[in-house]
Amino acid sequence: MELDWRPPLPVSLRLTLGVYRHGGGDPTFRTDRDGALWRTTLTPDGPATLRLVETADGTMRAQAWGPGARWVLDQLPAQLGAFDTAQLPSDADGPGAELLRDIASRLPGLRIGRSGRVFEALVPAVLEQKVVGKEAHRAWRALLFQHGTPAPGPAPAGMRVFPSPRVWARIPSWDWHRAGVEGVRARTIINAAQVAARLEEITSLSHAEADARLRALPGIGPWTSAETRQRAAGDPDAISVGDYHLPKAVGWTLAGEHGTDDEGMLALLAPYAGQRYRVQRLIELGGSTPPRRGPRMAVRDYRGF
Repeated sequence: MELDWRPPLPVSLRLTLGVYRHGGGDPTFRTDRDGALWRTTLTPDGPATLRLVETADGTMRAQAWGPGARWVLDQLPAQLGAFDTAQLPSDADGPGAELLRDIASRLPGLRIGRSGRVFEALVPAVLEQKVVGKEAHRAWRALLFQHGTPAPGPAPAGMRVFPSPRVWARIPSWDWHRAGVEGVRARTIINAAQVAARLEEITSLSHAEADARLRALPGIGPWTSAETRQRAAGDPDAISVGDYHLPKAVGWTLAGEHGTDDEGMLALLAPYAGQRYRVQRLIELGGSTPPRRGPRMAVRDYRGF
C-alpha cells in the first residue's frame, strides 16, 4: 500500500524518527543506500513494514507491507508530528532561551511524533534501565532476532518485527540470561506484557493519567514512563528524570553549570513547563556537555528507573 503525505510544517525523517532507533544494529530500523528509511512495527492488525522517502518538494512518500499496512499508513501523519505544531514561545525568557531558539532554528524539521504503540515503546525503555546503551541495544537485538518475526515485504535483510505481548510473557529465563537481561528487568517486561491491552489505552489519556498508569506497574518509574510516553504518546513535557547524562547536559547548556542533578535540572526547565521534552531533544541534538573529568561509566548502574 502507498501514501503520499505533504506535512504542514517541515519534517526531518532522521530527527523525528531517530528516537525509535535503538542502536546501530536495531533490526526494526534501517536506512538503505538510497536514503530510504525503513521501520517495522506490530500494529493492532498485525506486522507491518514501512518505507519512507522525502521527495524534493517535501512530500513524504510511504510504502507499507503486511497485515498492518493500512494501520501504519493511517498513523503516519501522527508519527511524523502532524499534531506537533507548538514550538518554544518566542518570548520565553528561561535560562538559555536564546540558545534554545538558535538550536531550534537549525533543526526546523524536528517534530515530536507519536507511534501509538505503547508496549513497543516500553520494552526498550525497560531494557535501558540501569545499564549502558551498548548493553541495552545488544539485548534488544538478541531478543528481536530470536523472538521477533521476519519483516513483511522487501525489507532489508535481517529486519524483524517486534514480538506480541504473549510472546514476551513466555520468553524463558535462559533466553533473558543469554541476552544479558537480569531478573528484575525481565520480570518488569513480563508483568507489563500481561496488561499490555490496558497500557495501550494511555494514548487516549491525559499526560498525568498516562504517567500514573505506567508507574503503577512494579519496576516502572519516572524515567521509564517518560521515555515511553515520549515515543508512544508524543508528550512534549515528558522529561527523562533519572537519566545519568541529561542533567549534566541541561545544566551545562542552559547555565554553564557543572554537576547539575535532577533537582537542578527541573529548576532550570521550570520556565519551559509543557515543553520540557522538546527542550530535552533540542539539547540532545544541539546542546553541549561539560568536559569529562573522570573515567567513563561502568557497564552497570547507568540509569535509574
